[in-house]
Amino acid sequence: MSESSSDVLDVVIVGAGLSGVGAAYHLQTRCPERSYAILESRDAMGGTWDLFRYPGIRSDSDMYTFGYAFRPWTNGKVFADGTSIREYIEDTARENGIDEHIRFGHRVVGANWDSEAGLWTVTAEHGDERVVLTCRFLMLCSGYYRYDHGHMPDFPGQEDFRGEIVHPQLWREDLDYAGKRVVIIGSGATAVTLVPAMAETAAHVTMLQRSPTYIAARPSRDGFADFTRRVLPSRLAYFLSRVKNVALSIYVYQLSRRFPAFVKRQVIRHVREELGEDFDVETHFTPSYNPWDQRFCLAPDGDFFQALRDGSASIVTDHIECFTQTGIRLKSGEEIEADIIVPATGLDMQLAGGSRLSLDGQPVEPKDLYTYRGMMLGNMPNLALAFGYTNASWTLKVDLTCERVCRMLNYMERTGTDIAVAIPPDDLTPAPLLDFSSGYVQRALPHLPKQGSRAPWRTYQNYLRDMVTIRYGRLEDGHMRFAKAGEYVPRLTHTALRREAAE
Repeated sequence: MSESSSDVLDVVIVGAGLSGVGAAYHLQTRCPERSYAILESRDAMGGTWDLFRYPGIRSDSDMYTFGYAFRPWTNGKVFADGTSIREYIEDTARENGIDEHIRFGHRVVGANWDSEAGLWTVTAEHGDERVVLTCRFLMLCSGYYRYDHGHMPDFPGQEDFRGEIVHPQLWREDLDYAGKRVVIIGSGATAVTLVPAMAETAAHVTMLQRSPTYIAARPSRDGFADFTRRVLPSRLAYFLSRVKNVALSIYVYQLSRRFPAFVKRQVIRHVREELGEDFDVETHFTPSYNPWDQRFCLAPDGDFFQALRDGSASIVTDHIECFTQTGIRLKSGEEIEADIIVPATGLDMQLAGGSRLSLDGQPVEPKDLYTYRGMMLGNMPNLALAFGYTNASWTLKVDLTCERVCRMLNYMERTGTDIAVAIPPDDLTPAPLLDFSSGYVQRALPHLPKQGSRAPWRTYQNYLRDMVTIRYGRLEDGHMRFAKAGEYVPRLTHTALRREAAE
């Protein structure tokens, strides 16, 4: 069965997570006359923070920058648990009437741009029905990874293991690990979160990693934020805490990129202070890469190190030879016995929630496109992506993207134009979308859009620079084209579009 909506919406937002709800707030605040709908594939809002239910799930960015700029985070936790973040998103949506615009259980499977009409046709699956909506602008806020499964390597002998194997992304809330031996495979943020949470009741937790990662202890409370909240109005206190944490994150990142050896020494020194001189920090906590070649892992109040100190958890650095009936055999010959194995082995990245994009009926491959300011795709009209920072809080970039989209919508209203499209020049040199060595990024790069060799086609992962150029920079910057629907030549290949722009 199929169902079509005859009404043309101004904007369709895909995804009702942190980004989608934020986009809706910006839209109805800055463009109050615009109609919109949010299509959410699941039956609840919250996105990541509703999907992930593994023990200890929390943010790995501070909530004073990860939270919305327009709604103060007052919980007090710097690195909030998943339930608190989900409630924060739900409360934001409910207080602003955004929840009334969400259509749950609508999984977007395709979107086609009609150049002659100047409209997007969005196709979604809703149960056994296929729903078709038409809109003038499309915002993709569905995140950057597959929701239906995470990355799972093909471990030799996996079928021989007699215990339970549970991926964090598909966590069973009825899983009983009390008094059981648990092996967590991985060294990223998920593993570092799981270890202390599961160690509270498990017989023992072993974190098995191929190579070390950078882990830093951070206080779970922000003394500056707590003080300002006591003596200042809540919004001013939140603003000052946000500014302070943005400045701190930029400082640490720039210091890491300019003086990596110094930062590496300091991080490892702090690990030694946490674990003592007798701990083999060289083997287990000294990465081969420089700081911020991958994201830092954070341990609130040093909970990860506490679990290692008290013996409820241990860490092993080795390669897996195979699974056995009772655990995992390593290349060194050692065998780790386990009742439960948790492969915290990462995400499978994908763009637009896996939906297919097309231009005038011609399929478009994201890998053939360039990103403009990290928020639009070259030659794809009236389409924006909510894609956050890798070196700072995701929401900082998403907020800027939403502001820019609203500026464009209002500009088109004032100028009587229908279309906003970024057209890349022919002489752009392609570069990977993300300059990150993490496994989940490297696996996905061949399928992701590219960035260019220079601005505005290069993403600099710099909030202050983006704030100036995205928030205040000219919309007609020599790369954006604004036109009426009839003026925009339809049914051209992307190569032809670039050639036409150059001519």
